[in-house]
Amino acid sequence: MQQPPALIDGFNRKVDYLRMSVTDRCDFRCVYCMAEDMQFLPRQQILSLEELYQVAERFVALGTRKIRLTGGEPLVRQGIVGLCQRIAALPGLRELCLTSNGSQLGRLAQPLFDAGVTRLNISLDSLDPERFRALTRTGDLQQVINGIDAARAAGFRRTKLNAVVLKGRNDDEIVDLVRFAIDRELDISFIEEMPLGVISEHQRGESYCSSDEVRERLAAHFTLVESAESSQGPARYWRLAEAPNTRVGFISPHSHNFCATCNRVRLTVEGRLLLCLGNEHSVDLKQVLRQHPGDSARLEAAIRDAMQLKPYRHHFEVGGEVQILRFMNMTGG
Repeated sequence: MQQPPALIDGFNRKVDYLRMSVTDRCDFRCVYCMAEDMQFLPRQQILSLEELYQVAERFVALGTRKIRLTGGEPLVRQGIVGLCQRIAALPGLRELCLTSNGSQLGRLAQPLFDAGVTRLNISLDSLDPERFRALTRTGDLQQVINGIDAARAAGFRRTKLNAVVLKGRNDDEIVDLVRFAIDRELDISFIEEMPLGVISEHQRGESYCSSDEVRERLAAHFTLVESAESSQGPARYWRLAEAPNTRVGFISPHSHNFCATCNRVRLTVEGRLLLCLGNEHSVDLKQVLRQHPGDSARLEAAIRDAMQLKPYRHHFEVGGEVQILRFMNMTGG
């Protein structure tokens, strides 16, 4: 019997999860993600919707079972719902997920659900309106909460909140954020800040808050039960004995790196296939797409060959020099 296609890297890890950045633009300017005055890419430098679909189609043909659309903010990209509908229809794809800041979900949650998007991740770093505005520089907290509620009303389940924890900025809200998730039957993940892009707004070493510290604080209020559940991503989950409908995840690129089981690659908005978030190993798929339009065999070969460039691990440092100069909005969150 013929084996189904699969992408295997040089360390015998199966790669079956693709994160695709559909835009570098965003209506927020979160302090850990980008500079306040950003220069975004001209349109001709980013992949078209058709090119994004072609990459997704080849990855699914090669065994990818989960695709996550990211940005920037993916919902500011014109035509995003139609792209979701086309990708969701690819035979063999089990999950089409989307990461959003929530600002546009009030109007787009239902169309996205109807298009076949399986699950949403929504960034929420604070429940205090003034603090939320300071962390996002432009965001309206109530608009995001309305978007979260719109997603639930549209039919989305297992929606997950993502909170980047910054010491002295929002670490005092950890318990409140979990209670917010419990009230709405959401999951929540706490994320250690990643050293991507040069920022001047705060010192990353001083703002670093480890997953262990977050978990210890939560343990004073909830009974945490370790879980073997996985969403195919880097989060390690715990259940709450007091709230069976909410999982708490921890994404720990510094304190507990998850490289040994990495099953992911990222497509940047410029069409670079990035083999590791914390390294610059990449292949230019845009060049293949534009020099050989419609040549799926050549695109497939480029994807297969790229797997051998995937490094074993990243080497993030908490307080040292920034190793990666690109911002998260370029990489895809």
